[in-house]
Amino acid sequence: MPHASVVTQAKDHTNETRRLATLLEISQALSGVLNLKAALHSVLDILERRHQVAGGAVMLVDRDSKEVHTEAAGGLRLPGHRGRNRGEGSGVTERVLDSAKAVVVPRVSQEPNLAPAPGDRGRELRELSFIAVPIVLGRRPTGTIEVVLPFKSDRDYQRSLEFYKVVASMIAQAIKVSRMVEADRHKLAEENEHLRDELRERYAFRNIIGNSAPIQQVYEQVAQVARTNTTVLIRGESGTGKEMIAHAIHYNSPRAKKPFIKVSAAALPESLIESELFGYERGAFTGAQAAKKGRFELAEGGTLFLDEIGDLNPSTQVKLLRVLQEREIERLGGTTSIKINVRLIAATHQPLETLMEEGGFRADLYYRLAVFTIFAPPLRERKPDIMLLADHFVEKYAREHGKRIRRVSTPAIDMLTSYHWPGNVRELENTIERSVLVCDGGVIHGHHLPPTLQTAEASDTVQRQSLIESVAAFERDLLQDALKTTRGNRAHAARLLDTTERIFNYKVRRYGIDARRFK
Repeated sequence: MPHASVVTQAKDHTNETRRLATLLEISQALSGVLNLKAALHSVLDILERRHQVAGGAVMLVDRDSKEVHTEAAGGLRLPGHRGRNRGEGSGVTERVLDSAKAVVVPRVSQEPNLAPAPGDRGRELRELSFIAVPIVLGRRPTGTIEVVLPFKSDRDYQRSLEFYKVVASMIAQAIKVSRMVEADRHKLAEENEHLRDELRERYAFRNIIGNSAPIQQVYEQVAQVARTNTTVLIRGESGTGKEMIAHAIHYNSPRAKKPFIKVSAAALPESLIESELFGYERGAFTGAQAAKKGRFELAEGGTLFLDEIGDLNPSTQVKLLRVLQEREIERLGGTTSIKINVRLIAATHQPLETLMEEGGFRADLYYRLAVFTIFAPPLRERKPDIMLLADHFVEKYAREHGKRIRRVSTPAIDMLTSYHWPGNVRELENTIERSVLVCDGGVIHGHHLPPTLQTAEASDTVQRQSLIESVAAFERDLLQDALKTTRGNRAHAARLLDTTERIFNYKVRRYGIDARRFK
């Protein structure tokens, strides 16, 4: 008897060791695979290999339809494994889900819902045992793990049940993590789509501000080329909005849901431009510790905006020409060609024709790029658009800086429209932002504008003045603002300035202000 006791203890110790090793392997399988179905199949394979499981299945309840379905299965199948709708039939699976309690059937031949039908593989076995354990998530059964075991008269079913309860608990945690990951993925997808919609709205045609003839022509050209895959060359001075035109083309094209990648040739040194555009393989040069995708690969399916293309060096121009001709690239240090599906939009402020004559730009590349050319007009040729843009920027920066600025004064408008704007729209935007910051009231006046607009050298709008002349100019601004507010009503304008109508009329005549222009 003592000898038998020692043998039993050794056997129990071996079984416990095997169970612990199994739980460790199951934990690794569930944590190392993002695909839940694949992880559950691995769990069943481990049980079959380590515990002589003849068959197993993981049944899950669909969160929407409430239908029970087989998520993973292997080996011998019994009728109790079959998925069904909740409320239909009286299978063991449904009993476990309804009661949230495990079911242990030592002899399946004594359970009508589990006994194999004549001709099934089960008839070839002497006898089977069946264990079904609920997978509980949030205190509610979300599925079951069910195993078929060879019948053993000396099997400790209570110990076996406890073991499979632990397995079910581990599966429940894996399901929880999987659902959290799926929820995060769904949330990110929704946010991504929302951001795309915002970008599409931001770069819609109607958001390119202006009614002048030159900008209307740009609208028409963008509308024509956006729905195609044609290479586009955007030309114009710095600050004219070439990047915004490129955005409008992309977000109004069939590629709108794909990436829009931008790179400036002028912002990168010559030694880096090729690696940025085409990527590189590991070991291509000192410091290349791993392979890296270039901008062309990152823009796959979408659009690559290559700004300041006139600054490309000759070797990069050759490679870019090959990309446009063959639609394939080679990474630095690589030997294989990579097919790409990318639309190229290039932009430059430089005279490419002059560069070609001087040998600084390849003629064949120019003709490849200039399939469809759009000229972004300078702001000095868009005089009617200056105040539309100014009002837009006033509203934008007043909101951004928390100020209640309602309008621009008449003298300030005259200064804005008479300036020649060498920096184009970008300079106008910076000017308005600066004016909003220094403005301490609800109206932007001439003295809020930067000195470049107030000196004769820069704008030819305001001459050098003495103190008396400066006071007179300020007084003239106040009178004109009051007349603008009252639409030329002198009596009302005098009351706004807290003076008499006689004094107001005297000042108007003194400064030669025509009140009729404000009606």
